[in-house]
Amino acid sequence: MSHELIYQHIWNDKTLGGTLWKHLRQSTKKRRKRYNSKDSRGRLAAKRHITERPAKAEHRKEPGHWEIDTVVGRGTKHCIVTLVDRMTGYTFIGQMDDRTSESLNVRMSKIMTRSDLPFKTITADNGTEFHGYAQLEKHHNCLFYFANPYHSWERGTNENTNGLIRQYLPKRTSMSHVTQKLCNEIAHKLNTRPRKRLGYRTPTEYIHAHL
Repeated sequence: MSHELIYQHIWNDKTLGGTLWKHLRQSTKKRRKRYNSKDSRGRLAAKRHITERPAKAEHRKEPGHWEIDTVVGRGTKHCIVTLVDRMTGYTFIGQMDDRTSESLNVRMSKIMTRSDLPFKTITADNGTEFHGYAQLEKHHNCLFYFANPYHSWERGTNENTNGLIRQYLPKRTSMSHVTQKLCNEIAHKLNTRPRKRLGYRTPTEYIHAHL
């Protein structure tokens, strides 16, 4: 039985007065319906689906396959973009004045141009800030792939990393004070933190050992 059928059964039980829903870890949040759901941030034609991603990206066989996301703060349009290597957890963090595709492309171009690391694939969600992906592909020789709407677990590496970043930039914190210097400092702390899944090596050590 799939997890979708299990959730459907639980919420049907709640509608009938049952209490199964109380045993969910986030019992106050109703699950979004998976089928026929629409992404309110826009649709993008001709995008590559996550199922088309190369096997080496899917199975974390080599560095250079990244997940990308934006994190917004409270009360302002300022945000950050996070880029995480799926194999090693190596992280870039970029400051953005707003959540537009133009701002994202400018920041991403700076990150990719200044780094000697490979950028083979990048997996994104369906936010409109990623609608300018074709320009990044053209200028940086990478390929973008897009997850299903509301399926954050398909970008689990990025989601987990965003949780680590929240140790330094807690939820409901305004991003208006965040500078690129601060972003670099946070990324450095994450990249030099030993990880259990890497045999207690750091992402910096691990990614350079596998280039």
